[in-house]
Amino acid sequence: MIPTREQALELVRKYNKEDSHIHHAVAVENTMRHFAGLYHEDPDLWGVVGLLHDIDWEMTASTPEKHCHVAPELLKDVGVDEDIIHAVQSHGFGICTDVEPSNNLEKTLFTIDELTGLVITAGLVRPSKSLADLELKSVKKKWKDKAFARGVNRDIIKQGAEKMNMPLDDVISETIIALRPVEKEIGM
Repeated sequence: MIPTREQALELVRKYNKEDSHIHHAVAVENTMRHFAGLYHEDPDLWGVVGLLHDIDWEMTASTPEKHCHVAPELLKDVGVDEDIIHAVQSHGFGICTDVEPSNNLEKTLFTIDELTGLVITAGLVRPSKSLADLELKSVKKKWKDKAFARGVNRDIIKQGAEKMNMPLDDVISETIIALRPVEKEIGM
């Protein structure tokens, strides 16, 4: 089964109670939908994967090595397709799983999971506290400051852009564009 957006969001909310985690899921969902359009793929499928990618986050917060390992059981229990489960697991490649991203959907999720956090944080420190006036050069400047958004693994983003065969600047620019329409929904 491929869940609807509503079903996926309900599942995410069942296992994640913190607003910040729901906001992150929606940010990744919308960024995935945007990139699906660039690849001429199904935005609904990509969006659902984006929503579900951290379904086990709060359950595994104290044992991060288990992240992406509880998710398959949660998703199998409700009959979610194996392709979606594989995609969810692949976003933890090299961190907490050995499931390598193998298609455009998975490579994009691997990349933008980390990148959305950097872009949103860069928007929040602007005088406008918005993404509307955020530009690539501002994100690149923050990128170089290792103390800024210290939890964001820039190496993963670079690896992901390479996996996507897309210049890093383009991935960042497209992520900014993808997040602008949902900035209120994601807590900005």
